[in-house]
Amino acid sequence: MAKKQEAEKELKAKEAELDTVTASLEKETIESEADSISIEEIKSKIATPNQDFDWDADEKKFGNYSDSDREKMEKLYDGTFSSITKGEIITGTVVNVNNKDVVLNIGFKSDGLVSVSEFRDTPDLKIGDTVEVFVESQEDANGQLVLSRKRAKTQKSWERINSALDNDEIITGFVKSRTKGGLIVDIMGVEAFLPGSQIDIKPIRDYDVYVGKTMEFKVVKINHEFKNVVVSHKVLIEDDLENQKTEIVARLEKGQVLEGTVKNITDFGVFIDLGGVDGLLHITDISWGRIEHPREVLSLDQKINVVVLDFDDEKKRIALGLKQLTPHPWQSLSEEIQIGSKVKGKIVTVADYGAFLEIIPGVEGLIHVSEMSWSQNLRNPQEFLKVGDEVEAQVLTLDRDERKMSLGIKQLTPDPWQNAAERYAVGTQHIATVKNMTNFGVFVELEDGIDGLIHISDLSWSKKVNHPNEFTKVGEKLDVVVLELDVENRKLSLGHKQLEENPWDTFETIFTIDSIHEGTVLKVTDKGAIVALPYGVEGFAPTKHLVKEDGKSLKAEEAAEFKIIEFNKENKRIVISHSRIWEEARAEQRVQEFETRKKEAKSASNAVKKVKESVEKSTLGDLSVLAQLKEQMEGAESKARKASTTKKTTSEEEAAE
Repeated sequence: MAKKQEAEKELKAKEAELDTVTASLEKETIESEADSISIEEIKSKIATPNQDFDWDADEKKFGNYSDSDREKMEKLYDGTFSSITKGEIITGTVVNVNNKDVVLNIGFKSDGLVSVSEFRDTPDLKIGDTVEVFVESQEDANGQLVLSRKRAKTQKSWERINSALDNDEIITGFVKSRTKGGLIVDIMGVEAFLPGSQIDIKPIRDYDVYVGKTMEFKVVKINHEFKNVVVSHKVLIEDDLENQKTEIVARLEKGQVLEGTVKNITDFGVFIDLGGVDGLLHITDISWGRIEHPREVLSLDQKINVVVLDFDDEKKRIALGLKQLTPHPWQSLSEEIQIGSKVKGKIVTVADYGAFLEIIPGVEGLIHVSEMSWSQNLRNPQEFLKVGDEVEAQVLTLDRDERKMSLGIKQLTPDPWQNAAERYAVGTQHIATVKNMTNFGVFVELEDGIDGLIHISDLSWSKKVNHPNEFTKVGEKLDVVVLELDVENRKLSLGHKQLEENPWDTFETIFTIDSIHEGTVLKVTDKGAIVALPYGVEGFAPTKHLVKEDGKSLKAEEAAEFKIIEFNKENKRIVISHSRIWEEARAEQRVQEFETRKKEAKSASNAVKKVKESVEKSTLGDLSVLAQLKEQMEGAESKARKASTTKKTTSEEEAAE
């Protein structure tokens, strides 16, 4: 069986080889025949008896065509084919429509294909219709011309949108959906963004009502890099309103009463729609009384009557008023209210200089800070009154023409200074409350309306106070004594240290000049050190007086002995020195040494004198003894001279120090 299969394969191979050889021989035969036959014989064999084909037509230039006719024919022939470029938009004619594609004739060597899904918006498309398409590719993998109607529409749309922006034209779009901050609009296949602020001139609270509507827009911005388009419907309304404003403003008159609708409410006022033009109703023109916000009186979409207060033809600004439609409250103020009358009301405003009390809506009086309390220490009205407080006050001044009134609260209570001279005589002692502190002293209150000042120098006898907050604090009670009283100017000078005896009278007998005391360094500064001395007294040691005998300086918290070198009771000042102690001890030692040397020199001098006197009586046998005595005397004189030299040097060093 295997041998049979091999034989069949071998037979097939030989047959294939034979076919190849036969084809080669036929080709050679044809080529040899072509070489041996002439052109004329070929023409005669091809042409039939009934055929009048002219083989020489090319040489005859298309028969009887002249050169000009031939040129026309060539142009006509060239016009039957169009040259197209990838990326351009061309017009084609529908030649066939099937379930998948639409076939278009664009005058090219081949027809183009467009997906039928791109014609969903034209269900009535038929053969013979013309459409614009975008050339995506001259040939695809199958050699077919590829076209796109969608890209052509997009390209045309972009050109139309750019033209609308450049020429400020109006275009139409379809609102597709809502997005964050606005709406998405379809403009000829291009999606554009309509911000919420550009939908209408009035604030829009519900964007969904515009979805599905066809509206007119103006292109306000294009980002070519990201293909973003921003449109506005509001500008169209504003253009129409601008024309309406001109007509409305031209008919306005001051004092004219109009009906309007509350369009927008802000902190400073309300915008009223007067039927095509907006006017501002300022918060101060809403009510005769004070209001914190326009919402207290008005609400959105409310219809009200307003009066025209003023308008500007050029800027189209209109100022409106609401309170002017009612009489001013001052006109209805009771005649019984006069200077000295007591009135009640509510605090509506508190300022740095005072507070306003509303007696009736629209009628207010000012309570100045100085009229709130008899106390001279009151500086901030907010410490005394707050908005909403209901208080009673006395009328101090009243001007109905100017509509001004000043009020006072302290006048409802007796003036505490009337009998202050009896209760606060000089030398009397009292208990006061600390109200305020400054660099120069403490303000205290003895009673409501009676304030006094304790100067910083009258706080303590012994302690040096740099600021009152080192000694006391606000709200603390202090014992005081009256030092001075000026009822006319309402001034009271007080003291605290005067309640005790002046300890400096005693300190003067303790811290005498040159007395030595133990002390501890509290604080070291550039100029010296503060030293704590006995009895709670502080002294000051200059820097050069802090040096110890070993050459080092005293440091904080170090204890040592100090000598008093200055005492000033008036200024409560004690100047001390540590260096002075060991310096004086060293100088005293040098003096003692000098006195000792001086005595020794004097004794030696007397001895020499005696020797000289005895020399004259000496014999020759005493010469040796005398020689020895002479040597001793000369040695004593030399020693005395050296002592004298040392004394002189020491005196010069002390003078230099």
